[in-house]
Amino acid sequence: MDSSLPILSLSTAAIAGAVAVFPKLQSRLALSRAKHRSLTGHSKMSKMVARLVPHYEFDINDFFRSDGAPADIATRRQDGFFRLAALYKERFARSRQTTAEAARRMSDLQFTQSYRVPFQYSRLVRENLGAGSFIQSTSGVTVTDLDGNVLYDLAGSYGVNIFGNDFYRECIEHAEKRAHAVGPLLGSYHPVVADNVRRLCEISGLDEVSFHMSGTEAVMQAVRLARYHTRRSHLVRFAGAYHGWWGDVQPGVGNPVSPHETYTLADMYERTLHVLRTRRDIACVLVNPLQGLHPNSNAPGDSALIDSSRRGHFDRAAYTTWLKSLRDVCTERGIVLIFDEVFVGFRLAVGGAQEYFDVRADMVTYGKSLGGGLPIGVVCGRKDLMRRFRDDRPADVCFARGTFNSHPYVMTAMDEFLSRLASPNFTSVYNGLDELWNGRAERLNERLAAAELPVRVANLSSIWTVHYTEPSRYNWMLQYYLRAEGLALSWVGTGRFIFSLNYTDADFAEVADRIVAAAEKMKRDGWWWRSASLTNKKIRRQILKEMLATKFKH
Repeated sequence: MDSSLPILSLSTAAIAGAVAVFPKLQSRLALSRAKHRSLTGHSKMSKMVARLVPHYEFDINDFFRSDGAPADIATRRQDGFFRLAALYKERFARSRQTTAEAARRMSDLQFTQSYRVPFQYSRLVRENLGAGSFIQSTSGVTVTDLDGNVLYDLAGSYGVNIFGNDFYRECIEHAEKRAHAVGPLLGSYHPVVADNVRRLCEISGLDEVSFHMSGTEAVMQAVRLARYHTRRSHLVRFAGAYHGWWGDVQPGVGNPVSPHETYTLADMYERTLHVLRTRRDIACVLVNPLQGLHPNSNAPGDSALIDSSRRGHFDRAAYTTWLKSLRDVCTERGIVLIFDEVFVGFRLAVGGAQEYFDVRADMVTYGKSLGGGLPIGVVCGRKDLMRRFRDDRPADVCFARGTFNSHPYVMTAMDEFLSRLASPNFTSVYNGLDELWNGRAERLNERLAAAELPVRVANLSSIWTVHYTEPSRYNWMLQYYLRAEGLALSWVGTGRFIFSLNYTDADFAEVADRIVAAAEKMKRDGWWWRSASLTNKKIRRQILKEMLATKFKH
């Protein structure tokens, strides 16, 4: 009889332990189920996979027939490639030389040159199709390179250029004159700062403002303040979203050390809302509204264009519904909702994404265009969230400073930007903005379809991405045909076109003609040949075979 007591005690302890552990297991399972089923949603797995990918490159024979093309198609591609290379060598001679010399000492250039196309093809492309990274001047919607070539600007200065190059040149020119008397005084403020703060509070609908030197810094401070005031540890970001290059918002490839206080969850997903409703450690949710164009996918670049699976589609109504659901859950759970509008701020509407989607955030970060062409980062937030110290605990502070925050030249350039933005004549540019850019994208897609070209565009207003309708390993070549037609792209190629809002119908018609012409020439040169059996899945399997063969060749 007595011998059963220890067994009973052990059973009771086991049950009690299971009861204690079960909620944690449930919570962990819910978190796992809220992740997107791709490498963008699994940061640890993405880093593991990245470490396993071996380097290999195609020789000149395999380069042109890596998709199994017959000899005549490979020859046509090779002829087209070197015809294009000869054109580049002649047309971009000075730009190429200057870029090559600078790249020997500029790590940024080394990176962007190496990652314009999938790595298997990179060396031959770099040697023959380098076009240069230096610009001599800008005017209207065009840029002029060191060789005097005038190209339509589709790079958009990484999103800074919303209203046209001339607009920002004027902002900087007038700002310099106004700030000249103060000079580069730091620590004290130029009088214009007070006006900037007032107008930013009006635009954002929030109470207070802090200034920083970049969008990355602004997001860092917004998250730090959210953690400080909620006394919670974790931030939620969505799969594929970009919030700058600091560690906590880049938990996967690109960050040598994985953060432990970041949850990467699926965008537009009911299970994500469940996690927000049930966990107690979430301080804030970061939203980059640009993800509405490609939810749960990384910022598109041609270096990852290994097949034709890249997609883009913006559903304003669906994304608005999602943001409103987020707002409701964050309010219910005391989670800080942060809109990262560093990229889209002032491009969609005067009041940014908050106005565009009719959803109010607790904190908003701005950057890019707001500085009138100069570097800037801004946090706007509720009064209770912006405070950096506690009245009852004087040693408990949330520190953030920066030597160049509120630089007089930046602040006067910002004032020039905000003053123009407040002008009724100027704000008319937003009237019918969606209809204008959606119509332009639709008409271009109709032309591409009519010409039986496997290229389409998707857009969030004036921010566009290119996707492809037929399986191919060579879609990344289109960026080089576009450059030959006089279109200037950023280093991510066809992944992102960023139009300034001063593009007239005539300007856009010229760009559309050149896009179609480039695609027709690429098709003529055989790059979009494919066998009837080729699929995106087969392409990925072939690449896996190539990697395994490289890995185990010894």
